[in-house]
Amino acid sequence: MGRGRAKAKQTKVARQLKYNSGGTDLSRLANELGASTSSQPPNGKPFEDDEEDDPYAQYADRYDADDDEDEADGQSPSSSRHHDA
Repeated sequence: MGRGRAKAKQTKVARQLKYNSGGTDLSRLANELGASTSSQPPNGKPFEDDEEDDPYAQYADRYDADDDEDEADGQSPSSSRHHDA
């Protein structure tokens, strides 16, 4: 094992002994790991789950509508393709 791996292993074991010995002090662990205590996201902007900005959702809607039209015509997408040998 290289020195970096050995040091990481020692740090891991030390943390396990320190925090898994019964009464875990989660606030101390968070401070040691550098966790933020604020409720704001790290970049300071609130997160909004918006499908309007999601290009995948737009493509999914577009191609889902195309598939529905093909099924209504009685054609499957694979039957309308021609394969050259």
